[in-house]
Amino acid sequence: MTDIVATGISDQAFGRRGVLAGFASAALVAGAEPAFAASRRPFFDRINRPIGLQMYTLGDEPRADLDAAFARVAAIGYRDIELPQLYGKSPAEVRAAADRAGLAISSFHLAVSTQPVSDPASLMLNSEPSRIADGLGALGARAGVLPIAPFPPNMKPRPGEGFMTMIPRAFAEAGVDHWKRTAAMLNDRGAALRPLGITLGYHNHNIEFAPIGQTTGWDVLMRETDPRLVFVEADVAWVAAAGLDPVAFLHRYRGRVRWMHVKDLKAETVTNFGLNMAPTEVGSGKQDWARILPSAHRAGVRHFYVEQEPPFAMARMDSAAKSFGFLKSLRA
Repeated sequence: MTDIVATGISDQAFGRRGVLAGFASAALVAGAEPAFAASRRPFFDRINRPIGLQMYTLGDEPRADLDAAFARVAAIGYRDIELPQLYGKSPAEVRAAADRAGLAISSFHLAVSTQPVSDPASLMLNSEPSRIADGLGALGARAGVLPIAPFPPNMKPRPGEGFMTMIPRAFAEAGVDHWKRTAAMLNDRGAALRPLGITLGYHNHNIEFAPIGQTTGWDVLMRETDPRLVFVEADVAWVAAAGLDPVAFLHRYRGRVRWMHVKDLKAETVTNFGLNMAPTEVGSGKQDWARILPSAHRAGVRHFYVEQEPPFAMARMDSAAKSFGFLKSLRA
């Protein structure tokens, strides 16, 4: 198992200012891409990896007609997909539909249930490990990813408080212990799944980067989780929404990042820790993909999933096609 490459940034250098300074240092280490990058072959041709799609981008469309949705995804040119759910079908049924379309399912998002998991047809991170392994195996996937941190218990808005304000306030009140419990749960699940051939990942949002005293939830997760058991699915749009540099982030966690959500956001996005961004199609926002994608590949990312948050300016499938077209021709 590859360890994190030292970047000169101590995980003990806590605090929002320290985090920002650390990522800035890593950006200098990572460096800008050579001036001749534009003359290279298209990035995905050069690394010989498919452009993937996180099916969350399509909302409920796959549930209405999974075969049709998969066929349209494949017609765009996608070959690798990550699933957010089973769309009311069994893993075998989903796999059969993907096979008919010529799509490979490489990852599945395993949410955490707040209740004991009794439904044998469900796939949750707190399902029995053998059930998870069997379900992912039936899909053809060997990776399960926790898509978001468990929310603090009894989280609810105060009078007149909006959702975007409630989120960072609730996590701040839950404190460091909430993140330590999340890390312990990830270690436990990772240890149970690894012998069964399943790699466990954690997908970030921007809530992890909010300061909690002299640290952040992200620092706690990275310090407390075993790097042999828990890997990172880097969502670079949420990293940017938190005011951090995606290139520096990827460099810092080289060796732990396995997957990436290729997601863009508009420059008007205000730095925040409350699940808020102004989304757009890949290539239409402020992300510097000619720097980010090579940095991700060097850091260890091998699955690149296009994802877009709502609201959409066009039909969701059209947005997925626009993002694919940009990435297919991008030279980096």
